[in-house]
Amino acid sequence: MATRNLTTADIQSTIVDNDIVLVDFWAAWCGPCRQFGPVFEKASDAHPDIVFGKIDTEAEQALAAQLNITSIPTLMAFREGILVFNQAGALPAAGLNQVIEAVQGLDMEQVRSQLVPIAED
Repeated sequence: MATRNLTTADIQSTIVDNDIVLVDFWAAWCGPCRQFGPVFEKASDAHPDIVFGKIDTEAEQALAAQLNITSIPTLMAFREGILVFNQAGALPAAGLNQVIEAVQGLDMEQVRSQLVPIAED
């Protein structure tokens, strides 16, 4: 599956409606982003069961700020709607594959049990 461009309008539904979503935050002027882009695209072809999304931080500045993106490229991974990985910096193909395998191998019952509920007043 090819990567898809995500925006403020569809990021929430994409994360909630899919089991695994990887999101690459990038900008056209960013050299490391341009190096990581083809790696991310190739991984999307190899893993059609995973949604690979890209967010242009120039076009989606408010969304990038809301998600506390301070350095690009930044890779976020969501599993069952939960952020399970967040790291700035371009990864080599082997590193991205390790992240994908780790996310696929997560015991989500254990992950959910470690979440701290938000206290209601």
